[in-house]
Amino acid sequence: MKEEKIRKMVREGYAKIAKKETSCCATTPAPRSCPTPTSRDISKKIGYSEEDINSVPEGANLGLGCGNPVALASLGKGETVLDLGSAGGFDCFLAAQRVGKNGKVIGVDMTPEMIDKARKNARKGKYQNVEFRLGEIENLPVADGTVDVVISNCVINLSPGKKRVFEEALRALKLGGRLMVSDIVLLRKLPESIKKSVQAYIGCLSGAEMKDRYLQTIKDAGFQQVKVIEENRFPVENMANDPTAQAIVKTTGITAEEIKEIADTVASVKVSGVKPKIC
Repeated sequence: MKEEKIRKMVREGYAKIAKKETSCCATTPAPRSCPTPTSRDISKKIGYSEEDINSVPEGANLGLGCGNPVALASLGKGETVLDLGSAGGFDCFLAAQRVGKNGKVIGVDMTPEMIDKARKNARKGKYQNVEFRLGEIENLPVADGTVDVVISNCVINLSPGKKRVFEEALRALKLGGRLMVSDIVLLRKLPESIKKSVQAYIGCLSGAEMKDRYLQTIKDAGFQQVKVIEENRFPVENMANDPTAQAIVKTTGITAEEIKEIADTVASVKVSGVKPKIC
């Protein structure tokens, strides 16, 4: 699939999510026997606290993540944070609380509908230190060497140009700056039927890469001290009962049992890296 077609597909999919306030894992109606999990339910499962969820404006948490990068980023007062794929602004608002009024948070998203939603949420929450910019994470609208920390939550796996994303993150970081991302990776290769599925791509699956290759891509971009901070298998029930998985079963003809097997190939990882202090 050509890169521009993938971007168009993802942009359109997330525009629908922005309008309907559903997660990337709930883009189709669920059967009655399988109620769609709420964004609050999803966020709790992937590491956000009740306090985190309640501290942001209503509508900011769309349940789009696969981890909590903000909790691991060790953000300090006065720091500048860049969020790749900021969606409704959930992680940006949490980061803003940590960096304080003298810090700054920049959210970048390629979907105009998401940027509009995030900006409305910022106004609703009266955030003075958060800014949202429309742009692709492969071509960040951010000046060289201006941010202390780059975070991202289950977004880079959607990019057809992952090395370019990490190169751009490196460019935007100050010397010694930190990368902290949560993402979906593969432990084994996916069947071709899944890789070709539109629903799977919007649902964060078919764009995912093998774990070793993902980590090597970060290193190849120029980051040092690249390591997996935490790794969890993607819950089987999220795959077997998830509306996205139901759509895949319907469109590809694979069985629910095969979906369960696929779930064992998918992992959620939290990865860190550092920009060298000397270029």
